[in-house]
Amino acid sequence: MRKIFYTMLIFMLTACLSGCSDEAKDTNANEIPTEVATGKIDDKPTSDGKTDTKTSDGKPAETKPEVKPTVTAQEGKDYVVAADDYSNLQLADPTIPVYDKYNIWERQEKGLPVALPELAPYEAESTVYLTFDDGPDDKVTPQVLDILKAEGVKATFYVCGNMVDANPTVLKRIFDEGHAIGNHSYNHDYKQIYASPWAFMEQIIQTDESIRNVIGVRPFIIRAPGGAGGMFNANYYAMVDDCGYVEHDWNVLTEDATPSRPNASDQVNNVLKYLGEQPPRTVILLMHCNGDKAETVKALPEIIHFLRDWGYKFGVVTPMTPQPW
Repeated sequence: MRKIFYTMLIFMLTACLSGCSDEAKDTNANEIPTEVATGKIDDKPTSDGKTDTKTSDGKPAETKPEVKPTVTAQEGKDYVVAADDYSNLQLADPTIPVYDKYNIWERQEKGLPVALPELAPYEAESTVYLTFDDGPDDKVTPQVLDILKAEGVKATFYVCGNMVDANPTVLKRIFDEGHAIGNHSYNHDYKQIYASPWAFMEQIIQTDESIRNVIGVRPFIIRAPGGAGGMFNANYYAMVDDCGYVEHDWNVLTEDATPSRPNASDQVNNVLKYLGEQPPRTVILLMHCNGDKAETVKALPEIIHFLRDWGYKFGVVTPMTPQPW
């Protein structure tokens, strides 16, 4: 039965890689917004047969050359690649990211396991997982990376595939500096993503390929836009499990993507509010690293300092990271 499932999955998802849409998402006050501002691009042939790329206002668009970054992070030191049989996923160190060199249909074709084995959650120490959604962009994400580097802290970046395609060198920096990379859909468009469990998985697979094209591996960890707790039903959870992914939401947030747009001081206070009088042993903290998140950048050092003072260790999300509920 499982073989039939994967055969159907391979057939449906192979087609999506060549045709999934990357249009921007509609704004909805109930959604966590993604600030991906993309002007409409018109490609018109010129008299010499070349493409004349212009924005919607008629001005020439600034084109970026295709970049294929050279990866310098070292396997075994900066990250772990899953064994063919997944036998090395039970790590003793929560600061090492975990990836796979295969995509799910390559595993199926080779007769390798796709669904993940049961893993004991990492609970040896009180650990905080700083997570940043919706990037990478070329402005805020590098500022966040600068702070993390100065503080000696590793974090997890849940990236969108269209942002990876636009900013591959920033993704490479995330990877090379030892942070974990997670999958956050291709375009964050709720109407497309949640049309069906198949539609959701198509965007996950497409983003995996965008990531793998830059760093050579793909993640096991995903985060559903809006959070699985509010968007998934049983069919989505079953799809995620059968395809070998682990979804993590959060239990603490700065509220930096809410309509109130809190300043840095308010974001720090929001984190304290969610931690409460008896802070949880595992903290998965939601922030964002794109668009207009300058206040998140300002708040980040203070958040790191007081969490460290409270005795938390900083980890990166992996398949063994405990769920936040």
